[in-house]
Amino acid sequence: MSRVWFITGGSGGFGSAFAEAALEAGDRVVVTARHVGRSRGERVLRLPLDVTDPRQVHDAVDAAVAHFGRVDVLVNNAGRGWFGSVEGMDWPAVRDTFELNFFGLVSVTRAVLPFMRARGRGWIVNMSSVAGVRAVPGFGFYSAAKHAVEGLTSALRSEVEPFGIRVMLVEPGAFRTRAYEGFAGEPVAETVDAYEPFIAGVRDALIAQHGQQPGDPRRGARAVIAAMAQEPPPARLVLGSAAFDAVTSALEEALAGVRACEPAARSADYPP
Repeated sequence: MSRVWFITGGSGGFGSAFAEAALEAGDRVVVTARHVGRSRGERVLRLPLDVTDPRQVHDAVDAAVAHFGRVDVLVNNAGRGWFGSVEGMDWPAVRDTFELNFFGLVSVTRAVLPFMRARGRGWIVNMSSVAGVRAVPGFGFYSAAKHAVEGLTSALRSEVEPFGIRVMLVEPGAFRTRAYEGFAGEPVAETVDAYEPFIAGVRDALIAQHGQQPGDPRRGARAVIAAMAQEPPPARLVLGSAAFDAVTSALEEALAGVRACEPAARSADYPP
């Protein structure tokens, strides 16, 4: 039986790639994005959606269920990064980072889950990032938001498994989307002058990478769909060769650091 997908951030990049792959598989798709025209078809429903607006979130999910009868797969793909130092990024940008990348994901997930629980099955795919494992200097708050997504996803997986709902965390590296393109029009807005040269360098490096990223979103989306078909499916999926190397290196370094402090860790207990 064909599945119904609900995809956030569907105007390009991974969002479009997931929609395309799902349609190729014979599934039906609800594509949502901030700037997308509303249209209805037999297999595609397009809805404008700002995931940071709870009312829009519930209206979009209700419209999807009314049109297709259910949501089988939720892809939480909406997100973006703002550059800035931990000390010097202005507060509105800090809050926007979490509102979009974390709280928006929470809002959509909570809106979809009651329908999945009622049917006793479903899939949630949360798009994180390599930054959710290895923090990126200059993108500290984006990294923090993705770390939050990782922790939330781990807890969610255990909570919804008894209801037949599966959850996968996806950690892409640099993929050839429009993510870096928008940075060209954004000035460095540091509130601490000492960080401006570093942050400007981070921004310029990302702009220079636009169009050169090694990851192919279409291949990435198909890899996720293939992983969903495995039994059992992986809890997390890293996408991209450089991403795989970065994630495995970060986890190995973290484990080595923890093991090196084992005596100190065990010394904190009450004596037996």
